[in-house]
Amino acid sequence: MKYSLLTFALAAVASAQQDQNPNQNSNGASRVASSSSSSSTSARYSEYGVLEFDNLGFEGYYKHVKTLDDSDSCKCELASNKHRTLFSGTNSPLDQELSVHFRGPLSLKSFGYYTSNDSSSDVWSRKAYYDGSSGTSENITFLTAAGQNSTCLGKALTYADSDGISEASSSTVLKEDTLIGSDEEFIIFSNVSCGDSGFDKDCGVYRDGIPAYHGYGGTTKMFLFEFTMPEETAEDDDSYSYYNMPAIWLLNSHIPRTSQYPSNENCSCWATGCGEFDIFEVMNTTEATHLYSTIHDYQGSGDIGTGLVAPGWTKRQYDSTMLGGVVFGTDGTVSVFLSNDTSFDQNISASDVSQWISSATTEDDETSLVLASATNTGSGSVSGASGALPFDLDIRWVFAAFALVGAVGVF
Repeated sequence: MKYSLLTFALAAVASAQQDQNPNQNSNGASRVASSSSSSSTSARYSEYGVLEFDNLGFEGYYKHVKTLDDSDSCKCELASNKHRTLFSGTNSPLDQELSVHFRGPLSLKSFGYYTSNDSSSDVWSRKAYYDGSSGTSENITFLTAAGQNSTCLGKALTYADSDGISEASSSTVLKEDTLIGSDEEFIIFSNVSCGDSGFDKDCGVYRDGIPAYHGYGGTTKMFLFEFTMPEETAEDDDSYSYYNMPAIWLLNSHIPRTSQYPSNENCSCWATGCGEFDIFEVMNTTEATHLYSTIHDYQGSGDIGTGLVAPGWTKRQYDSTMLGGVVFGTDGTVSVFLSNDTSFDQNISASDVSQWISSATTEDDETSLVLASATNTGSGSVSGASGALPFDLDIRWVFAAFALVGAVGVF
């Protein structure tokens, strides 16, 4: 059964009109680090084989970090309105370079990143690959936050050792069957090094002393995973922020290179809408076997902290290996799926990918959220320091919402 959540888009319009400062949400920039979405409505949803977002991508902008301040005063500065980053088109801003994040309890067996010219008919070509059993690592750099701590920027990125969470002196391959626990995280970047830090440089401004690498870009792309998410065995002693809440998610790669856990949201582009996509995420311990998918940007929502959650979940298996991933299609359709048919071949046909998704779907086993069309050009006078709403809401949102009524209907 495919649902069109037009009500989400309409509610977001009303919310955006009333809330002129969504950047100051209750969790602030920490939402980036935790990959934690609002769970207040999650209990209403049901299990599905495929979670889908339709019409992803809009015209908008966000603001890169102009100045990073690692002192106790933490006076980071975002770009001015004149120098904001504009984007538009299918899957934007998630068509830009992304880093891949993992939180335990989790063991990553295999990972693949693919691109295609046309997701409906062309071959998917593998551009990055990790396989734990063979120790293979192609266009992969494992990083973790094990460096110098700062009250402003949190812990700095370092190379991850073979355990995924300790500091290494150089790029190291994740050891086979490495299991990270609750709250522990590592990140995958490409093996393409960034140039010098600087606002107009290839990777923008980034934190001094970190190993800085590019992420994985492209409009039409696919991320595949083989992994386990076993139940946490350590006792919950209230020291955990995310006990038994594993996650796999994507961030605009500028975010971790500046700060994933800043005390000042101007130390990251996240709150201005540069992009986050939660692929498989446990959102609360009362639903520990439910994996949700959430988009965090300003398409159809004025509350980037809560984001837009697909109206359903896939099943977390405690005792078995899971296979699946996310496909960012050429037409703006994004499909999150779990399928035992998933493979990591060098080249994969479009028909094979379609079959994987179909095999995870029955007639009533797919749920979809249709995103409202939006224009977010920021033509008004918006100050980056003020944290004002990073778009000009206009009547086109309303027309787009009503157009969806005719196009796909409501419940």
